Amino acid sequence: MNRIYLFLAALVLSNLLLSQKASDANSIAVSSWLTKSDKSVLLAKQNGLLQFNLHANNSSTILVDEEKTAQTIEGFGFALTGGSAQVISSLKSSVKKQLLQELFGEKENSIGISYLRISIGASDLDATVFSYDDIPAGRTDMLLTKFSLKPSKDYLIPILKQILLINPKIKIMACPWSPPVWMKDNKNSKGGILQPTFYDVYARYFVKYITLMKAEGINIDAITPQNEPLHPGNNPSLLMVANDEANFIKNNLGPLFQKLNIQTKIIVYDHNCNKPEYPISILNDLEAKKYIAGSAFHLYEGGIEALSKVHEAHPDKGLYFTEQWTSSEGDFGGDLKWHVKNVLIGSMRNWSKVALEWNLANDTAYGPHTSGGCTQCKGAITIQDPSSYTKNVSYYIIAHASKFVPEGSVKIASTVVGNLNNVAFKTPEGKIVLIVENDGTATEQFNIKFKDQWVSTSLDGGSVATYIW
Repeated sequence: MNRIYLFLAALVLSNLLLSQKASDANSIAVSSWLTKSDKSVLLAKQNGLLQFNLHANNSSTILVDEEKTAQTIEGFGFALTGGSAQVISSLKSSVKKQLLQELFGEKENSIGISYLRISIGASDLDATVFSYDDIPAGRTDMLLTKFSLKPSKDYLIPILKQILLINPKIKIMACPWSPPVWMKDNKNSKGGILQPTFYDVYARYFVKYITLMKAEGINIDAITPQNEPLHPGNNPSLLMVANDEANFIKNNLGPLFQKLNIQTKIIVYDHNCNKPEYPISILNDLEAKKYIAGSAFHLYEGGIEALSKVHEAHPDKGLYFTEQWTSSEGDFGGDLKWHVKNVLIGSMRNWSKVALEWNLANDTAYGPHTSGGCTQCKGAITIQDPSSYTKNVSYYIIAHASKFVPEGSVKIASTVVGNLNNVAFKTPEGKIVLIVENDGTATEQFNIKFKDQWVSTSLDGGSVATYIW
């Protein structure tokens, strides 16, 4: 009898082991890409695959749940300023082709940027200040007969056309730093307000811009009425308080877009997270709200959680994180941690559809820029000379998402444990992507749990990893 029991026990154990092996054999393989804060590893695919299995352990666990979904992602990228386009244009043809392919292509050695922000007229990272309707002082151009895209035809428009050949689906948001000075009360590119007398002609200025860009083969997916409307100290710039922006949209810009069937989205605010009441107050105006697709944010002041506050007030409207700069005096490791934690992971965990860093490219002197423009803004790319370029920290910040999370991906639930900030997505192809940032200084051993299986891994302090399965 004992022999029978022993035989049956052995048979059960054997079947369990066979079942375990079968489960392990059918388990999910995970690839990973790593960047370390000391720059010893930079967006490098790690050798070997991690393997999900049924073996739990006592390490901290990030639980990924694809059944709990949030916003649909529109893209990741940068601002392509006029200055960026100018310095990229200075590269030799073969080097420029290589760089653009690396930035915007879909191949293994590309990072797949899917969203760009450009300026309507000059930003402070153009070589000079201009609008698309500059006329002699003391005159006006109510019919916009002098409107011309000519200032952007040397660099910006040609570079955009080359990008579109690589990625025809790339989304583009455009925003002005200032209207033409003849529309402003101070007749100056810096500061001042848009005079209500010119609200109607300024709405037509947007329409003319969108129409002429389309004629160039460039579709403008979204606009904001004003970059950083509460910062009139830049050059160029404009003060546009919330009530003025609401009135401009509901009485002029929105009705004109509707009348002419302009499909370009109108997105409000485009400034810091410390003033969520600005977009909320505009969206509370139901006559303005019906024309608005969402609101946009930067993070030079306030906390990234402000996006969720706006979402809670108006869950039917989108959120867009559109700008954060890295400084020429910044530290690679510190910037990597802060930006991935806040701009990339933080914005996505707070309902943003996009995450954009600031300037795509500059020269070795952090130019070009306007007189009074940013002198320390460091691009994702530094153009060293016509034959070479280097990649800076914001390149890697964005690449950890843009390379793996295409437009149409959906943000899904994932739990934050200890120092391991993270965000997860499901791509249109059904892949799961998990971005993890270790905000501590020590190596963290942890699990990723998905569909009742675990994979065990570790991440050094200050490092960022993207896991794909």
